[in-house]
Amino acid sequence: MNKTLLSIALGLSISTASYGQTLTIKRDSVVTVSEDQYKVVTNRFFDNWFFGAGAGAQMYFGDHNKQAKFGERLTPYFHGYIGKWFSPGIGVRVGVDGLKVKGLTQFGPHSTGVQYDGKPWDGYWLYNEEFGYWHLRGDVLFNLTNILDGFKPNRFYNVSPYAGLGWMVTTETPNEREVSANIGVYNTFRLANALDLTLDVRGAMVHDRFDGDEGNRRNDGILSASLGLVYRFNKRDWDKPTQIKVTESYDEAQLQAILDRLKQLESDNDALRKLLAQAKDTTITNINVKRNMLAAPILVTFPINKSTVSNEARVNLGFFAKLIKETNPNFVYSITGYADEGTGTPAINERLSRERADAIYNVLVNEFKVNPNQLKKDHKGGVANMFYNDPRLSRAVITIADLLLNEKIEEN
Repeated sequence: MNKTLLSIALGLSISTASYGQTLTIKRDSVVTVSEDQYKVVTNRFFDNWFFGAGAGAQMYFGDHNKQAKFGERLTPYFHGYIGKWFSPGIGVRVGVDGLKVKGLTQFGPHSTGVQYDGKPWDGYWLYNEEFGYWHLRGDVLFNLTNILDGFKPNRFYNVSPYAGLGWMVTTETPNEREVSANIGVYNTFRLANALDLTLDVRGAMVHDRFDGDEGNRRNDGILSASLGLVYRFNKRDWDKPTQIKVTESYDEAQLQAILDRLKQLESDNDALRKLLAQAKDTTITNINVKRNMLAAPILVTFPINKSTVSNEARVNLGFFAKLIKETNPNFVYSITGYADEGTGTPAINERLSRERADAIYNVLVNEFKVNPNQLKKDHKGGVANMFYNDPRLSRAVITIADLLLNEKIEEN
């Protein structure tokens, strides 16, 4: 056997190895949920809304009210509100409250005309006072339980201090309209997934003239406490952040099959080298080649939208380059680039197939010093699945040798 034919046989083994070394990678995704109780995912605007109402008692603090007994100053109280939590720790609400307040007055316009049964104050008799009011207010709530201890969806009790401003108006003549400052504590007790019992304690402060009896105090105030219910609607809780981790693994059976094939190829190559040593003095002449295509292709595959040649492909191209340089220098090898028509536009696939052919050409010429006169490039753009109905095998470059029909090879 002469050296040329042996090199061709060696090239066939190398190309067979290159063609068979496509290893399937299994990718699995694992979703992990954050266990950090202080981290949540922000919800949409229309989530985490609530509305509630409550009733209780209130007490007015005016210039002379302290002269009256505690029980004589208490009046019914009602409030309603709607709000939204922007996070487990911060929310806002707007609401209205009011009804009537009672107290004592010396010269005030809201006197009932009934003299108070008590001692005179500063030489003047005091009279019972009563008037209606309504109060529109907005609050910013701070859920200290979630802020300090993290969000827990099934927590029974939450406490939320709040502060805000309002607009307080009397409903009886003379009408007064005053800006109010409000602070309070909003307590909730979980009854169901969407329903809580509430205990709301509020203090509101207005100008001293609000009750029409302006004295030595700078401000009057109202202290209220109420029990009620609050209903939370749309999405009521908060999701934890998630992270997707992708793991890669190989098919063990497929990997073992490739290793076994490599061992077989190594054994075949050793046998071919021994035949070469035994046939070094043999002369073969007048070999007629009956076909115009040498069946020694190299298939190099590429990732999606890439034209980078991997190190694994470079190893196989190195063997193929050695074959080219050791065989007939009149052989011309075609380098044809392809792209998968199922991904990308025709223009992109046209460019990718050209760039892939250029990449293989440059490796053979620049890295392995193949004579550029023995290479010709072509590209086909996007093509349908060429092998085994696998689109990955269409993102490829195929290098194959062309021979002249009936060319005669003579070597000694």
